[in-house]
Amino acid sequence: MAKIVGIDFKDVGKVYWFNPGGLSLKVGYLVVVETVRGLELGRVIESEREVNDQDLERELKDVIRIANNKDIKNDLDNSERAKLAMPRIKDIIKEHQLDMKTVGCEFTLDGSKLLIYYNAEGRVDFRELVRDLAGEFKVRIELRQIGQREGAKMIGGVGCCGREVCCKTHIREFDLVTMKMAKDQGMALSSSKITGICGKLMCCIS
Repeated sequence: MAKIVGIDFKDVGKVYWFNPGGLSLKVGYLVVVETVRGLELGRVIESEREVNDQDLERELKDVIRIANNKDIKNDLDNSERAKLAMPRIKDIIKEHQLDMKTVGCEFTLDGSKLLIYYNAEGRVDFRELVRDLAGEFKVRIELRQIGQREGAKMIGGVGCCGREVCCKTHIREFDLVTMKMAKDQGMALSSSKITGICGKLMCCIS
């Protein structure tokens, strides 16, 4: 049996599983973990439990520590840095005349890497862009292409129902949504009636 604890990194974000590493963790605790992106501050949203070893898709990483005041301050400072960085990132992308839309950005907890999330219809050659961004911000740069649904989730907005979009309020992971689902419910099949702000079929149809 393996001990696991559920952690997310954004409000209503996907749940990731980690080994509590001998720490006594409760729901709501802020913790520091290492991910493929680097050191990150996460929140415990599912308490510790045991699962069979064979049910694990891969070996779990340990929770490094319960976040201290310095970690929390660094995270807040990084959020402000990211807000200030966005306009300059967009300017540099515009200078390179690249067909991509910047959705958001964030710094890793230690401030050593800047991750930039973008939408694009196809592949983008951003080698020169990365060089210029690294020169501007003096950190490692990582560009990550995300889908339209993920982009809408990051930005947020109001759906045709007049309420905040579901992906921002309670949907942690996207399920398959099909035209057949809309037909079975007798919905009008015009695009304006069944597509969300992301341009894809509305999640609530499922």
